Amino acid sequence: MTGHIAFIGLGSNLENPRSQLLRAFAEIGELPETRLIARSSLYRSAPVGYTDQPEFANAVAKIGTTLTPEVLLQALLGIEHRHGRERSFRNAPRTLDLDVLLYDDVQLHEHGLTIPHPQMHLRTFVLQPLLEIEPDCNIPALGLAQRALQACHGPVLEKLADVV
Repeated sequence: MTGHIAFIGLGSNLENPRSQLLRAFAEIGELPETRLIARSSLYRSAPVGYTDQPEFANAVAKIGTTLTPEVLLQALLGIEHRHGRERSFRNAPRTLDLDVLLYDDVQLHEHGLTIPHPQMHLRTFVLQPLLEIEPDCNIPALGLAQRALQACHGPVLEKLADVV
């Protein structure tokens, strides 16, 4: 399959987060015209924004796809919905959060979709798993993800076991 390379950020802090992420990896790999190329380890991270909630499990998936960024986002939102995702308020606890981080070298800003993800370069919980599977990753218009991680002031994340 020829196509595009995209990176998807995964996060969960409700209803067995490890299980949510492992199931989501499988479901992402089953999307039409899409294959899972690599997946990071699972990492534990503190909540950002609204802090009165459980810790998160986070990861990143690398996929090959012929889906457009918009169709990919809709498919990811469908997976979130099947996992019981509710959007009660900004940064609320969630069963599953899936974000398109990168899509080739595309820079896109549409209603509901910005690529590269606008906060990814500030988040250790995105950069550390991303660099695990793509050590030379470059963020369009921002530069090397490794430099962004070095500039982050967050702690090094703890890897979680993949068992649920």
